[in-house]
Amino acid sequence: MTTDAAENTGRMLVMGVVNVTPDSFSDGGRWFSHHDAVAHGHELLNQGADMLDIGGESTRPGATRPSQDEELRRVLSVVRDLAGTVPLSIDTMRAEVARQAIDAGATIVNDVSGGLADPGMLSLVASSGVDYICQHWRGHGAVMNRLATYQDVVAEVLVELTARARACADAGIDPGRVVIDPGLGFAKAAEHDWLILAHLDEFVSLGHRVLVGASRKRFLGGVLGGREPLGRDAATAAVSVVCAQNGVWAVRTHEVRAQRDAIAVVERLKRARGL
Repeated sequence: MTTDAAENTGRMLVMGVVNVTPDSFSDGGRWFSHHDAVAHGHELLNQGADMLDIGGESTRPGATRPSQDEELRRVLSVVRDLAGTVPLSIDTMRAEVARQAIDAGATIVNDVSGGLADPGMLSLVASSGVDYICQHWRGHGAVMNRLATYQDVVAEVLVELTARARACADAGIDPGRVVIDPGLGFAKAAEHDWLILAHLDEFVSLGHRVLVGASRKRFLGGVLGGREPLGRDAATAAVSVVCAQNGVWAVRTHEVRAQRDAIAVVERLKRARGL
């Protein structure tokens, strides 16, 4: 199964997040066991997820990376047990993890480093023929907050993402398989995230599908008076409305039902306007 089956819905898609980690900022390891992760995947499907993104490494600021063997242990059995439901994405920066996850049934590689963390990633994706989510990135979680320096965040992220999309093409990845992600919260302060959201049309105009991952992130907590991650889902749905209005291909989210509801409202208004 590829993402092609999900692209004909005529609306923005929703990618549900399955964190198989003990230290996720959003859910604190609630789905760390195999059984809980698979059950959560099915729960997200019941809520209406079009895709699932399975990850075994927390990328929150300050996070310590697991070993490759540990990352594989966390995600492979979950991918196998959820394969064949909806398109599955493997959230990894490691080419070997991506390779084994593809063998287990993943049809999308979501690489938050845009191919910068592992020199073998782009060639692996090219040879596999899967979709590739290429995110804007400047460094691992332990250092990325120190790299959030910009003169013009929108212009600089556009330039850096364009360079990574060109690297994908140079590696042999079909440009139609490349999805770009501006990387909200990755080497970005809250004001940077808001500016990117205010200029989503410029990212869509690059000609690639665009994925946005705003779910429960710090910049939403800031506008909500410091509310904890689990209390940010309504604000996440508001961002999903903005994304749907600006031609974004999909949103990556920890909670699906409210996002689908918000998108349904946008789509109904479009029909009322004859769009």
